[in-house]
Amino acid sequence: MTETGTVLITGPTRNLGRHAVLAMADRPDGLRPDLLLVGRAGRDLTAVADEARGLGARVHEIGCDLASLADVRAAAATVRGLLTDGAVRPLRALVANAGIMSADTRQASADGYELTFAVNYLAHAQLIGDLFTAFTAPARVVLVGSNTYHANFWRKLLHVAEAEWADPVELARPAGDEQPPGMSASGVAYSNAKLAILFYAHELQRQVGQGINVSVFEPGWMPGTALGRGAPAAFQAMSRALGRIPGVSTPRRSGPLLAAMALDDQWSHLRAGAFVVKTKLTEVQPVAHDPDRERRLWEATAQLLAGAGASLVLDTET
Repeated sequence: MTETGTVLITGPTRNLGRHAVLAMADRPDGLRPDLLLVGRAGRDLTAVADEARGLGARVHEIGCDLASLADVRAAAATVRGLLTDGAVRPLRALVANAGIMSADTRQASADGYELTFAVNYLAHAQLIGDLFTAFTAPARVVLVGSNTYHANFWRKLLHVAEAEWADPVELARPAGDEQPPGMSASGVAYSNAKLAILFYAHELQRQVGQGINVSVFEPGWMPGTALGRGAPAAFQAMSRALGRIPGVSTPRRSGPLLAAMALDDQWSHLRAGAFVVKTKLTEVQPVAHDPDRERRLWEATAQLLAGAGASLVLDTET
């Protein structure tokens, strides 16, 4: 990265996020960023922070439950304080890595929103909105996406649910008690959240204009990670077995690729939601480009965040 500063990453404690953190921390002096690790406070966050410090990085742990928008707002305020006090270098990149797939779409976040949509999408929209004016250009926002929003031959064969888009206010509403939990419903919710990330990336770039480049990274299929830890035991066992197939992506392989998206000059030109699958710039499916849906998502996101006591405000003149 031409200008080495600070990188904020969510979900830094396990799998993809952990390996991305360690890859950034392991960079040579002069190319190593300061790191802001935003995740659940506790042993895992402290452990990865200590590992990164052991590699030479300057690290700040910021405890935050992304299922609570109040927590997200508090984390953003902490980041702003660190930047204002000069405790870290200028904020040059934000990596929205954290993600879950709730096994029960009736489960709600602290703010009453469907948990997968709340953590994967709304929390990051809140964080980015709160920190927009804290970036120093040139800066990057890297969102972690997924190809699950559409079903190709292999996903159909494996019964991977594709997105079933609806108005975002509906997507944010937990399922009713009449809908039993199941992997199909949770898969659809996950794919909807990942399609929302693509829509959001396109609209975010329109809103922020120059100075901040927005891109989306797909780490490849990584079965067996903690993403599906709420799934039935049989499904988790099958995922772990699939994860041992040669050529399947792993956090150890994909983590450094995510780090490169945030830091390397190779990717500095990417903007407008450019979609990178591991190391390949890839055109998304036509369904993922829809200006009307993107505008509606932006409006609905502001409504949802305001309903949780916050607002989505970007000062594009700063």
